[in-house]
Amino acid sequence: MTPALARQPLSLWLAVGWIGFILLPWYVLEEGFWSTSWLTSYPDAAVAPAILQASQYGRFWLWPFLLVLIPPLFVLGRPRNEARAGKVLVASGAFGIAWILVQGFAIGLRGWNATWLTDLFGSLPSGQQGIGYGALLVAISCLFLFTTGLARQGIMRGDSFVTGAIGFVIASILLFVFFPVTKVLLGAAQTTAGEFAPTLFFIRLVSSDIWNLNCLADKGHCGVLWTSFSLAVSCGLLTTLLGLAFALLAQRTNFPAKALLRLLTVLPIITPPFVIGLGIILLLGRNGMVTLLLNQWFGIPPTRWIYGFSGLLLVQVLAFTPIAFLLLTGVVQGISPSMEEAAQTLRASRWRTFITVTWPLLRPGLANAFLIGFVESLADFGNPLVLGGNFEVLATQIFYAVVGSQNDPGRVLRLINYSSHIDFKCLFCNADGSDVQVAYDSC
Repeated sequence: MTPALARQPLSLWLAVGWIGFILLPWYVLEEGFWSTSWLTSYPDAAVAPAILQASQYGRFWLWPFLLVLIPPLFVLGRPRNEARAGKVLVASGAFGIAWILVQGFAIGLRGWNATWLTDLFGSLPSGQQGIGYGALLVAISCLFLFTTGLARQGIMRGDSFVTGAIGFVIASILLFVFFPVTKVLLGAAQTTAGEFAPTLFFIRLVSSDIWNLNCLADKGHCGVLWTSFSLAVSCGLLTTLLGLAFALLAQRTNFPAKALLRLLTVLPIITPPFVIGLGIILLLGRNGMVTLLLNQWFGIPPTRWIYGFSGLLLVQVLAFTPIAFLLLTGVVQGISPSMEEAAQTLRASRWRTFITVTWPLLRPGLANAFLIGFVESLADFGNPLVLGGNFEVLATQIFYAVVGSQNDPGRVLRLINYSSHIDFKCLFCNADGSDVQVAYDSC
């Protein structure tokens, strides 16, 4: 790549797209992404580029990518501030991204992925595998052609680099966050045969093991949503209060070991999340060091109290308080001491000064610290896996449902046979009127 080409974003991304379309394997390699064995069989059907896949191997649905790569060639010499050229690039890039998604989801290994497509267009001569080098480069080219066109229309003051960076971040979030979550949610509305059933999504959404409040009536455990919520709220409150206490100690007192305090608050952040949980087990577990010493010295029998809500709350408070401290120490440091000194000069007590002056200025920071502790608790997976016991939280339950032994992406209630009519009364209560536990013999 010449320096002159590298300085021209449009030329660079067009070159990337054409290389992917006419030179590199379009589909995924069986030997792996980093394999080079495809060079010996190039250009067979398995490793052929898109232009050969379309012209020689019957995959005609790849021809429309020429509509992405050809129009930008006519705007190469146009001024960068020309809006019409920008519209061409935006249209080409948007069409390329849309077509990659359409043909990728519509056509699978054996042809059309939906029977109605087969009925509408007829069967295909062949299917297709996942994207390879060529498809990946063309997708990247389409994305940056789109962002370059936006820059030429004045977005981000015409800065192609900033526009491209923002577009790349948004595309990454959509691909690696929203797409998997959407796929899981759609899986909740599918039967075991892959048929779409919206009523099944509702049934799974109102499942009693998620929403029940039996623990309030001493009839068992509450739903996993409420247990996770109670743990997250408790963790958020305690981490915020402890973080505030440490921040005031570091910024408003003459505490001699401030450097040690800052060091101790950083250490839990750079350690893996479950390390603190393992440490608590070694200290306070049934055979932990502290537990055995208490048994020997005071006759306190060993118990499993550390496994469950109490142990999880203790570990998460230890793990996430440093984050709250780092946030609140900046907030406390930003409050001018002169305002507090002025209140004390007017004979206000320290407590009244804190309530009337310091606290109102701290409230935005406290809200942020609580939110961080709340979210971190909900997202914590390692500690509930180690110390959860019979206490269920959303993170571990989602893991077991998606990749665990349940193999249940939609959190199905149980296997429901949709080949016959379903009596929905039997889905919401048993014969004795108890909570929903689907009795399939009665359905």
